Amino acid sequence: MPLPDTMLILQMLAILLAIGALAGVLAGLLGVGGGIVLVPAFYFAFAGLGYESGALMQVCLATSLATIIVTSIRSVLSHHRKGAVDWPILKAWAPGIVIGAVLGVLVAASLRSAELQLIFGGLAFAIGLYMLFGRADWRLGHEMPGGLLRSVLSPIVGFLSVLMGIGGGSFGVPIMTLHGVAIHRAVATAAGFGLIIALPSVIGFLFVTVPDAPPYTLGAVNLPAFLVVIAMTMLTAPLGVRLAHALDPKPLKRVFGVFLTLVALNMLRKALGAI
Repeated sequence: MPLPDTMLILQMLAILLAIGALAGVLAGLLGVGGGIVLVPAFYFAFAGLGYESGALMQVCLATSLATIIVTSIRSVLSHHRKGAVDWPILKAWAPGIVIGAVLGVLVAASLRSAELQLIFGGLAFAIGLYMLFGRADWRLGHEMPGGLLRSVLSPIVGFLSVLMGIGGGSFGVPIMTLHGVAIHRAVATAAGFGLIIALPSVIGFLFVTVPDAPPYTLGAVNLPAFLVVIAMTMLTAPLGVRLAHALDPKPLKRVFGVFLTLVALNMLRKALGAI
């Protein structure tokens, strides 16, 4: 494939800088994983630059998950220093999550962009509704599921997270808080879920071949997007944290829930139009 011209590369870098900055601020401000923002942002950016193809969503998922490896390590270490990570939950859920993540890569590699958009849109819409209407006092139990239920739920968390290109927060935090885990421990432990999901899935995505991928894509991971977003999120996430301490995050989460449902509906519209 011929190298893209300089102007196209500069346009891509400018868009990626903006995406990374926004993802970092939102992660620090709302505690949401960057993937839920990065995947649609990557898609619309690359499609707008002319790289829309039947497999573009695979690049978006894989690149988002690659960034999660770095951000999750940083987050887990930070939470561990504060004693907030529930290591017994993380160790008990890890094997099933890894199995689900590997299955997620195999399925994602076999689907077209429109089908992956449909999955992302549907699940993101459900997450957006939970952010809008979920209540902190909702409970399904007083301790985390074990035995058969855990062996079913843990692969589902890994599987669905890979199909959305996200870490463990969007599914792991609700599961934990609904079973009596304090929110700060749930967020800290879910950061560990993110690493367990992202590491095996990115290794798998490196062996996926994506036709007509954006420039400098290794397997399904776009290296410029990965590097620029990581650099920007590390710069802007502390700003989001400072804003979180200065503002009330509850109404902001409601606003983000509205934003997420609108993004999800747009993804569903594009997916249904392409099928």
